[in-house]
Amino acid sequence: MTSETTSPAPTVESRGTGYRVTRALTLANILTQGGIIVTGGAVRLTGSGLGCSTWPQCEPGQFTPVAHPEAGIHPYIEFGNRTLTGILLVVAVALAVAVWRTRPALRWWALVPVLGVLGQAVLGGITVLTGLNPLTVMPHFLLSAALVWNAVWLALRYRNAPRRAGAPLVWPRRLLTVLLGVLLTLGTLTTGAGPHSGDADATERLGLDPALIARAHALSVWAFVALLAFLIWRVRRDRSVGDRDSVRKAWVVLAVVTLAQGVIGYVQYFTGLPEIIVGVHLAGAAILTAAHSAFHLLTRADRTPA
Repeated sequence: MTSETTSPAPTVESRGTGYRVTRALTLANILTQGGIIVTGGAVRLTGSGLGCSTWPQCEPGQFTPVAHPEAGIHPYIEFGNRTLTGILLVVAVALAVAVWRTRPALRWWALVPVLGVLGQAVLGGITVLTGLNPLTVMPHFLLSAALVWNAVWLALRYRNAPRRAGAPLVWPRRLLTVLLGVLLTLGTLTTGAGPHSGDADATERLGLDPALIARAHALSVWAFVALLAFLIWRVRRDRSVGDRDSVRKAWVVLAVVTLAQGVIGYVQYFTGLPEIIVGVHLAGAAILTAAHSAFHLLTRADRTPA
């Protein structure tokens, strides 16, 4: 998702109602793609992963939750997460249609959220039908993270976010993207080996040493921090081309989010992984992914393909 094909700036006509509506839909896409990560984490951390026993129905012969005392609120939490997936699909389809009409050059990129949400629905079903096997939960989260990254990228490309005036830094920026993927993957492996299975009876966990994989995850974070520090040092005096300057804002936001996420990660590790801190860390992963996407796009060099 690092291709940055140049598309023409919106015309005067496209900056009318259609343009404003599409801009709003790009923001709605970011919020809903990030929101599904938060609600998915709530499902997992409240032990509601099998609140609905089957898929696509919640219970055999019933699409909505069935109230019974022993289940408590778990079916409703799981059903709420599934409902948000439906909202996500509506937003994604509306965005694809709007982009097709107002920015045809980006029309194929606008289909990514639609295809991603459909893929998420299938992965979610497989996750339920396999009893929350961590090997199916992992790609479920990673696809969500990729869709958050794409959502921010698409929103910025749609408004033709300005390039950076400065020396090209193609490979360091690409390497930072790779490191983001590595640290997110190691984070999911850490969770897959940890205690939060998503259901009290779903005890299958990855056969990895949780402490060892957590250390590997921490090392990937430190590598990310080191490369980010190098990139910030290189672009610290650069500005965006044109009237709007977004370079400094991009690296400041990413630096703050990265450091905050690192602190939260160490807090959750040394406090025994309390659910509320794990949930905050999961939300932080979505925010970190979004901040990196903005940084990656806004720090590209003028006239230099990335």
